[in-house]
Formats: sequence, structure tokens, C-alpha cells
Amino acid sequence: MMKRKFAKLASIGLLTALGYFGFTAVSSTQASAATAESLRLVGLGKEYIGTPYLYGAPSFIEYAFDCSSYVQFVYSKLGISLPRTSGSQAAVGEKVNKAYLSMGDLVFFKSDSNAIGHVGIYAGNGKFLHASSSKGVTLSDLNSSYWKVRYVTARRVL
Repeated sequence: MMKRKFAKLASIGLLTALGYFGFTAVSSTQASAATAESLRLVGLGKEYIGTPYLYGAPSFIEYAFDCSSYVQFVYSKLGISLPRTSGSQAAVGEKVNKAYLSMGDLVFFKSDSNAIGHVGIYAGNGKFLHASSSKGVTLSDLNSSYWKVRYVTARRVL
């Protein structure tokens, strides 16, 4: 009798562990998988590193960007139309938990007024591409002390 209970408990424990780890493996694989399209998007975005910042930059110019015109421009290179402002861009696509970011996801940050005021493109490995007012288009660390406290949400468009 004792042997049967132990075998039953061991089976339940093993199935529970397999179920948990199987779910975790599937979830993390889906979340971090880069597609050919997302790799292309990030590659296109990196081509503009160093491009100067211009607040209110017109849509679809290449000589200067603000954060949302940069994101709009890079996505347009793949034939994807996005709204012009970061606040409007935060309403497109599917919401993504920060723990499950994938290359190409849009990442949003709050301004001093706590409203969404900045957007970038997740580039993988905790980095994101964006047009910074001090550096122009650059690659930054999502978990730096500056960006970590300003992070609001992410959206998946691809």
C-alpha cells in the first residue's frame, strides 16, 4: 500500500514537473524567437544609428528623426504603416509582457507627465533602438537606471 502511494505521488510529481517545464520552454521560445522579418527590421533600424534627432521631424525623411518618426520610418521599410506619435503607436498591435519581448517589438516609456512620450524598437539582448534627443538614433540598454524606471509597456506589431 505504501509502495503504491509513493509510486502515485512520484508519477504526479513527474507529470507536474514535465508540464511546468514544457510550458516554460514553449513560452520562452515563442517570446524570444527572432523571425526573418524582425531580424530585417532591426538590421534596417541599425543602419540609421548616428542620424541626428529633430523634435517633430516630418514623416518619412531620412536625415533626422524624433522617436516616433524613426519607428514609423523603419517599419515603413517593411511595408507596415504606423501612426505618427508614440501615444498613437502604443495602441497598435498586441500587448507584450516585458519578460517576453521579441526583436522588433515596440517599447514605450513615460515622459515627466507620466504619459507615453517615447518609443523604441526592441533589438534583443535587453537593448532597444530609438531616436534619443541627446544622441540621435542609438542603441540603449532597456534595463539601465534611466530607462528601467520609465518603461511603460510593449506592443507586438510584426
